[in-house]
Amino acid sequence: MLDVVALEAELSGTVFAGKLHFSAVTGSTNTDATEAARSGAPHGSVYFADEQRAGRGRGRHAWHSVAGQGLYVSVLLRPAMAAVHLPLLPLAAGLAAAAAIREASGLKVDLRWPNDLLLGERKCGGILAESKTEGAAVAFAVVGIGINVHQREFDPGLATPATSLDNEAGRRVERQALLAALLKSLEREALGLEDEARLRAIPARVEQASTWMRGRQVVVHGPQACAGVTDGLDEYGFLRVRTPAGVVTVQTGGIRAAEVG
Repeated sequence: MLDVVALEAELSGTVFAGKLHFSAVTGSTNTDATEAARSGAPHGSVYFADEQRAGRGRGRHAWHSVAGQGLYVSVLLRPAMAAVHLPLLPLAAGLAAAAAIREASGLKVDLRWPNDLLLGERKCGGILAESKTEGAAVAFAVVGIGINVHQREFDPGLATPATSLDNEAGRRVERQALLAALLKSLEREALGLEDEARLRAIPARVEQASTWMRGRQVVVHGPQACAGVTDGLDEYGFLRVRTPAGVVTVQTGGIRAAEVG
């Protein structure tokens, strides 16, 4: 079980201090955070649980959330940023998660557009960002992050094989330390969303942290289905893919490695 009192002490002085909301069991931390946001909860509110019964990923996919085995956390943000920049939010969260995993476990995460956390070719986590806009401004955004920490076995039918931090590190990675590192890293990235120069640097930083953003043969799934070679991110965080018919700027969907041969 996570120690909320100790976590509060470690987060003293951050935007999250005094705003931690823990549930042993919940349906979805993103749902909890979204409902709280609509009721006026403040910027920096954190909702996390030992177990989710209805965890969600992108595209209505379920996120399997075993009790006490992973990190299931959603953060409510009210950033002073234009709605046009919202696609950069899950990318910034990916950078935060990668930094926290590296700090807590020593493992290097590969970011797969738009929201997957990979260790080698296996997925260890994902990000679900949801938001409400008011005109051209962001009323609130919820960033949900799920990370496999202690799990040993996974569904063999997953589109991308899964793994956990324990499996890859060869030792037990402490969820408490990971969560503290994640929230501190998220605070740094959230501050960057309100700074024009740092905001515009996110695509380049993600490209540097990923083997997927340039020169990778991929298949794009979703409404812009196509196949080609990745050609970096545009200023809004959308993925460019060079196809035989020209460059496609993919705004929604997901990518997988193309089968060669």
